[in-house]
Amino acid sequence: MKRKNNKLGHYCGIAGIFARDEINIPEHLFYALFSLQHRGQESCGISYRKGDQLVVYKDLGMVAPVLSRYLQENRLSNVGIGHVRYSTHGGNKVENVQPIMVSCNKGTIALAHNGNLSNTRELKQKLFSDGSIFQSTSDSEVILHLISRSRKTDFYGALKETLGQMEGAFSLAMVHDNSLVLTRDPLGFRPLYIGSRDGVTYAASETCALDTLGVKEYRSVDAGELTIIDKNGVHTERFAPKGPKKQCIFELIYFARPDSSVFDTSVHLTRKRMGAALAACETVSADIVVPVPDSGNIAALGCAEASGLPFEMGLQRNHYAGRSFIMPTTAERELAVRMKLHPVKTAVMDKRIILIDDSIVRGTTSRTLVKLLKDAGAKEVHLRLSSPEIKWPCYFGIDTPTRDELISNRKNPEELAAHIGADSVKFLPIDKLASCVENPEDFCYACFSGSYPVDVSQINNNGACL
Repeated sequence: MKRKNNKLGHYCGIAGIFARDEINIPEHLFYALFSLQHRGQESCGISYRKGDQLVVYKDLGMVAPVLSRYLQENRLSNVGIGHVRYSTHGGNKVENVQPIMVSCNKGTIALAHNGNLSNTRELKQKLFSDGSIFQSTSDSEVILHLISRSRKTDFYGALKETLGQMEGAFSLAMVHDNSLVLTRDPLGFRPLYIGSRDGVTYAASETCALDTLGVKEYRSVDAGELTIIDKNGVHTERFAPKGPKKQCIFELIYFARPDSSVFDTSVHLTRKRMGAALAACETVSADIVVPVPDSGNIAALGCAEASGLPFEMGLQRNHYAGRSFIMPTTAERELAVRMKLHPVKTAVMDKRIILIDDSIVRGTTSRTLVKLLKDAGAKEVHLRLSSPEIKWPCYFGIDTPTRDELISNRKNPEELAAHIGADSVKFLPIDKLASCVENPEDFCYACFSGSYPVDVSQINNNGACL
């Protein structure tokens, strides 16, 4: 069931480790996943080699309560993977928690997946007709069925055949026997990095996780690349020819941590450029720039620097409050916003405010924040978004509401301003957003334009395969 989220819901984060000499793999995975917690807060898990067996431990919940048991004693191993999850395709159920582990005719395999397959319906129908039995509603399980049912007799032959059948977004970390396997889809929708330190190879969705583990040098796993790390070293090949990329622009707008690089681009610097681009489009007079913490912080800093206006933390975030979109009713969600964000009256009193956030989904949060600021004495509140208007669902690893639920499909900026009580609302135009990144043609803007890079005709408006 879709949640009434007021922010876009990503996502997943994956991590993988291979060590020449045995180390405490679960502990290292804990630190990597803790650094990726922002990419998924509903469930987490790890799988690692324990003697001659591959074991998995996973549960609903966040990294610290679920996996802290692995900090209490030394568990030596050569290889393991980990996953944090926010459900996109498939609900938040225990059976959908990753990594997924199977034993089949290709060996023992564990899989961690970030993304969504856009041709799940077609693949799943074929597998059903061939007699497959599914244990989860996650599209990630389809990958393992395809590997097992491949006519290729060896794992890597079956894997490459499977990758050739998959469409959509997939960054994968896998353990097969005693090797770590990494790959990214040919369009490179989701990020994945690899680096080494002291004889250990690490992989993670974002560089912040590698930084935490002390890895100084790393690179992106290229789109269409298959990398295998085992006792013989690192082997890299292509399973798909080089072609155009369609990396998710929202990784840079909102999802990734500001101290990360994704797609070989600094998240922090890109968000500052987005804020500066907003300032260049500004036509109203204002006294201060205020971010919606934490998602608007860096863009607001860039806007303030470019405009010459003071940067003020006019909203204080309570970091102990839960996410506002998990509340079942509008009134409760509005209360949750007030519990999480509170105005600093001395900063906003009698001020004309440029309020910076990354996006608007349904408008509930924005309406509450504007009212809070005006009740605290703000003269004017002009809301500015560091993304264009979101009008289309994403089918590549983001939990987006239906088109009918996206408020920008019902209201233009002037109507939206009246709806949320703001003095004005403006979005960053697509062409200005594109100017904030190098090689803008390498990014996907489908949630703004409706121009999808792959066929999504078999997916309904709720993001589920027909």
